[in-house]
Amino acid sequence: MRRLLIVPLLILTCFTTMANAAPAKITATPSQTNHVAKPIVQVALLLDTSNSMDGLIDQAKSQLWRIVNELSLATRKGQTPEVYVSLYEYGNDRLDSKTGYLRKVLPFTNNLDTVSENLFALTTCGGSEYCGTVIRDAITGLSWSRNPEVYKVIFIAGNEPFTQGSVPFRESVATAAGKGINVNTIFCGPYQEGINTQWLAGAQSGHGDYFNIDHGVRVVSIAAPQDDEILRLNNELNQTYIAYGEKGKEAKVAQEQQDSNQISYSKANLSDRASFKAGKQYTSAASSWDVVSAVASGRVKAEELKKEDLPKEMQSMTPKEREKYINTNIQKRKDIQDKITKLSNERRQYVALKEKEAAKAGTAQTLDIAIIKSIHTQAAPKGYEFK
Repeated sequence: MRRLLIVPLLILTCFTTMANAAPAKITATPSQTNHVAKPIVQVALLLDTSNSMDGLIDQAKSQLWRIVNELSLATRKGQTPEVYVSLYEYGNDRLDSKTGYLRKVLPFTNNLDTVSENLFALTTCGGSEYCGTVIRDAITGLSWSRNPEVYKVIFIAGNEPFTQGSVPFRESVATAAGKGINVNTIFCGPYQEGINTQWLAGAQSGHGDYFNIDHGVRVVSIAAPQDDEILRLNNELNQTYIAYGEKGKEAKVAQEQQDSNQISYSKANLSDRASFKAGKQYTSAASSWDVVSAVASGRVKAEELKKEDLPKEMQSMTPKEREKYINTNIQKRKDIQDKITKLSNERRQYVALKEKEAAKAGTAQTLDIAIIKSIHTQAAPKGYEFK
């Protein structure tokens, strides 16, 4: 089926109460964590959560993993980047007027299950939308890397004039540009109206791109022949995760809940998520709560795990049996991930072909494609390459 409009990582909003930290407690000694520095991508999403954004939020829920996949497929000097995402909401009357009706939903995190959790907990209300204010807060309130090689980007989405509020947008955007942060603007409405209300000027001032979307269009995804097998393998992949302690159990439940959230849209959406789960970043983030990820990464050794924090079926095992069980799951997971990756590559080619056919037929460009093009253009000068 054709995906008419998708709004990926872009619109995460209103009253979330989820924890911001990674939910786990597997610790490591410094000697276990020494590694070559990986390239980093930092993405801050500043999202309008006023009443008119309900459709936009729904579109965002369904397309989170496709955008993240594109970032995770990038390479710099042969290495895949670690992707960190931060979420802000603004323009919501339930938020504190003293702050400018904005809230930091999440600081930068590489735990994208947490990002998805927050996305599916969002509602809208209100309000007054101060773009200059929220951009300034994101610049000062987040831990941006000072490394010039890091790709740092802000996506701000909304549908009111970019000039609202007491903080001049040009001042905020210029500060971002001075720190090497690209500011991309997404106007939810007609293209020319976005220009007239200074959304284009905001992007130009921030060395970014401007584009518009129709946030009221229904989401329809492209089904692919690989979907069924990817979903079967995803279920097998989940079974290789071994929760460590109470917070590990919570994280395992969250993992399964985000699978459920995506399949509620379509098989294609869960395929996108499964593709990301087959990659290095997902297992790296899970190493704080999953025994298999932690041991495979060298974060801990099997003999150092506390028996009482392991699942009941592992507590009765001898140390050798436990180590063998973990190693079996390490190898099993690798085999499953390799299969998912192969199928996902085939699926990506299939979907790209269908999208080209739709484009020739005159179908409007979707937001995820616009954002991907923007990311490609801006990350390339920093040495990033995309498949």
